[in-house]
Amino acid sequence: MVTEIKLHGGITGYLAKPKVSGKRPAIINLHERYGIDKHTIDIAERFAREGYVGLAPDMFSRFTGDRKALLRGDARAEMADDEALSDLEAAIAYLRTLDYVDGDKISIVGFCQSGRQPILAAASRSDLSSIIVMYGGISDREWMPHELRPQPISTFIERISCPVLGVFGEADHVISLDNVLRFQYHLSKANKSYHIRICRDMPHGWLNDTMPGRYRLEGAEKAWQLIFSFLKQTFGKGWDPSRVLWRFESDISRDYDFSGNVRCA
Repeated sequence: MVTEIKLHGGITGYLAKPKVSGKRPAIINLHERYGIDKHTIDIAERFAREGYVGLAPDMFSRFTGDRKALLRGDARAEMADDEALSDLEAAIAYLRTLDYVDGDKISIVGFCQSGRQPILAAASRSDLSSIIVMYGGISDREWMPHELRPQPISTFIERISCPVLGVFGEADHVISLDNVLRFQYHLSKANKSYHIRICRDMPHGWLNDTMPGRYRLEGAEKAWQLIFSFLKQTFGKGWDPSRVLWRFESDISRDYDFSGNVRCA
């Protein structure tokens, strides 16, 4: 069951409730650069089918431009770090008001442009079970200060308070292998638990089945299996908080060349 909701501050979003009884863990799934679209709602529904509560907040609630152009990819909305954190705090607070949500088991997953925001949240609070970064958050621009993002992503990586799953594609034209290795380096240096996987031949956004040019059915299902395995572990007792666990998996060509990666429609 999916319903449109309103969070504190006038933020809208969609809530997907599983058909199971009792308190359930919750996943906040953040949209791609297009804002909330069918793909975003589908993801919330998929989490609900797995027994989780899915919440998709509109992280572009302050955007006053052309929404149709945004959905087409012809316009871009930027997120300020402080505003994004405020929105995520509202989403977490809302989930904890629901009697069917286990407020001690909340994870955040960011896709594409929103890959940065789970890292920000995990750096600013200590009550998340885990975060997931899906082909986002660590592109070149994230490592440099910006008016809306005054601190580089490395600053936040060092303060992450929960296990991290990072899933990236070999053929991604936005995030290079160097970006992923830099991410791994900072996580390792700061003694953070992580599972990073670079998936063979996968382009940017390959889970998005509403975009045939980039969607890869087999690769998407493998990524979903990884996501659900990670969530099961981090919502349960699979990650010992007194230990630091590092997992890095990569399947790339010996002749890997980031400059040859191209944007898929």
